[in-house]
Amino acid sequence: MQYKTAYVLAHKLREAMATEVRGVVLGGDGADVEVDGCYVGGHVRPENRKEDWKDRRLAENQTGKRQVVVVARERDGRTVTQVFRSEEESVAFIKARVDRASTVHADEAAGWNSLHARINMKRINHQEAYSADDACTNQAESYFARLRRAQWGQYHRIGGKYLNRYSAEMAWREDQRRTSNGEQFRTVGFRAAALPPSVDWSGYWQRAAR
Repeated sequence: MQYKTAYVLAHKLREAMATEVRGVVLGGDGADVEVDGCYVGGHVRPENRKEDWKDRRLAENQTGKRQVVVVARERDGRTVTQVFRSEEESVAFIKARVDRASTVHADEAAGWNSLHARINMKRINHQEAYSADDACTNQAESYFARLRRAQWGQYHRIGGKYLNRYSAEMAWREDQRRTSNGEQFRTVGFRAAALPPSVDWSGYWQRAAR
């Protein structure tokens, strides 16, 4: 088959994976949910000569394509993700997908401060420790390790507008990591066969022609 046929099919399978956690609310009854963000994309290649180098951390020296994958992961439970421009923009997503009766673990990034008004929070300063006083985000970091390895070792490049699909795929793989390959294949196959027409991948050639 053509490359673009395989490409579209792979994205339809990712779409099927994402339906498994559609509408899922994490936590409840004091369950622990870890929240974190991972910035992806917008790489700026440094200049050759040192005198031409710029501080790439500053907004004026960035491309504007940088996005953050925000993950909420219940311990011994499910993983949900969404892509935003910043961690601050994800607060409404966290409030909608995490039960108020949960305990949320997060680092000390300012974006999570507003969650204190609604949810019991435990914060960890990663400059001092990976975990302390029963607070840690190690399982969220485990998810990001899988996402980074996929980006570098499997896909090499992830288009910004498809980042949400790739992040959902890695969340599904993280949740299903102890499931046999055969069972994973059957689960995705049945879900893909039962899906209505794709949200993103139907009528795309017609749209391109217009």
